[in-house]
Amino acid sequence: MASPVVPQAIDSGVVTRVLDEVYTLCRTEIGGAPADYIPELAAVEPDSFGLCLATADGRVYSVGDTDIPFTIQSISKPFTYALALADRGVDAVGQRIDVEPSGDAFNEISLDPVTERPRNPMINAGAITATSLITGRDAAEKTERIVRCYSRFAGRDLSMNESVYTSEARTGFRNRAIGYMLRSFGIIDSDPDEAVDRYFRQCSLEVTCGDLAIMAATLANNGVNPRTRERALSAALTERVLSVMTTCGMYNAAGDWVTTVGLPAKSGVGGGILAVLPGQIGISVFSPRLDEHGNSVRGVAACRELSQRLELHFLHVTRSARTAIRTEYSVDEVPSRLQRNETELEVLAEFGGRARIYELHGDMLFAGAERAVRTIESRAGELDALVIDLRRIGDLAPIAVTMLNSLQSELAAAGCQVALVDPDGKLGHDISSLDPSDPRGRVFIDRDGATEWCEDVILERHGPPSEPECTMVADHPLLAALPVDARAELTAEFEPLTFARGEIIAEPGTPRSGLYLILRGRVRVTFVGSDDRTHRLVTLSSGMSFGEIPMLTGEPFVNQVRAETVVRLAVLKPQRFDEIAAQRPDLGLALLRRLAAGAYAQMDAAVRAIAVRGGDY
Repeated sequence: MASPVVPQAIDSGVVTRVLDEVYTLCRTEIGGAPADYIPELAAVEPDSFGLCLATADGRVYSVGDTDIPFTIQSISKPFTYALALADRGVDAVGQRIDVEPSGDAFNEISLDPVTERPRNPMINAGAITATSLITGRDAAEKTERIVRCYSRFAGRDLSMNESVYTSEARTGFRNRAIGYMLRSFGIIDSDPDEAVDRYFRQCSLEVTCGDLAIMAATLANNGVNPRTRERALSAALTERVLSVMTTCGMYNAAGDWVTTVGLPAKSGVGGGILAVLPGQIGISVFSPRLDEHGNSVRGVAACRELSQRLELHFLHVTRSARTAIRTEYSVDEVPSRLQRNETELEVLAEFGGRARIYELHGDMLFAGAERAVRTIESRAGELDALVIDLRRIGDLAPIAVTMLNSLQSELAAAGCQVALVDPDGKLGHDISSLDPSDPRGRVFIDRDGATEWCEDVILERHGPPSEPECTMVADHPLLAALPVDARAELTAEFEPLTFARGEIIAEPGTPRSGLYLILRGRVRVTFVGSDDRTHRLVTLSSGMSFGEIPMLTGEPFVNQVRAETVVRLAVLKPQRFDEIAAQRPDLGLALLRRLAAGAYAQMDAAVRAIAVRGGDY
């Protein structure tokens, strides 16, 4: 077996205290008695008691006799059933074993009167049938495959207790009768003695309470052992095994178990119980005293107590159908980091409510997707554009993918343009190749870019024709407000520059290189976020400027500055700036005031946008 990988515990105090309390409470229960129909089982220490809880990431909490080996007995049944399903397929196994609760004792010599098959794989008739379906060249290889299967679930090599096997083989006449009954009805088409002997062997494998906890956690973890990371069973078959355990795992006490504990489980006459909360935890208990159904008395009591204290019942609802929408807002409430001109800002202030961003979060199954889609649809008639941000979505069910894709197409057909923030392609849209004209909409790596897209849609639909870009240095707002003489004198000091789209103008650490006026095109200032992706701090357009802070402080650039489009600039070189400030204090002061006002306005807009998003992108 692979070496175990043991995750570090974050805070085990509360869980340990709960286990200790449950252990102390249930230890006083002395009802029941060990199984006596197998001599070796009757000889165990009746008051041994161990309790374990294992998380789906492999952390095990334990109290009591959790290292004492005992035979797995009927807890083997779901694991052999799992192997049979993997070997033969669901349909082939289903032709020989039903999945209905029986209401009979686990060792009843009977078949369903209608189907003439064992009612489920958790009673002896179904378990022996499952054992007969394991593939292999001979009996030894089939047994070895069962042992390897269990060992993958446990995360270590398991071995057989020869004394218990011998005892079971010597006294197991009732199970042999079941084997011959199965052969007579054609359920088993091989030697029934061989199948029953293999069943005795699988029941005689030794485990500890700790082993069972990891086996349960592997089922909780969708079939992957949380310590070794080895897949023991496919996700689909894990779901089927847990389903049968839910209805049949506790024999004819299954109804009481489901109502009071509410976990898929399996018991064994060796005194063990294994229980699973899918996706979260596995529980194991060892205590040999059994009740009239063959279930551990202390084990049932401990599981019931843990379920109540930790709210583990799988039908327990902590809150009513919470929506998957984390938050929503319009683009006038949270604008993009593109600095707009006054005309554009006025349009967005009036019509920005017609574009909304919806941030989704959590695992999205049908209920969450339905409510999110319904909420978005209820506002769609008021909107020109909307963005669905999927970055905080965890597990996305196929039905949720279908519903969200359908929503996009329906809204687009109704005239509402839709974009996604989906850098990981959770809806199956390839961000690198998606056609912008695709009715499914645009895809962005961050919300800021999608918000800018929304603003562009609003401006296109509700704004006036675009104003011509500033093409002359003297017309730039930074200089236009200066006195005529000062403006004419400064205009002559600026030199023209042109950068191609994507060309870098300044990198972090670049020494101050001048005061830049944007005459045409856009400049993007970026930073690398905590997700290791490059994000926009701000986009500056015609009529704006940059480089003021390095010019005023003498410090280098702290962000990358890149041409977002073909951009035409005018630059006042640092040395000339310093000369003007020294030789013409009045002119230098006037320019400094304009620079400070412009820099503050740009910085304030960027900081407010980041603050509204809580530092998100």
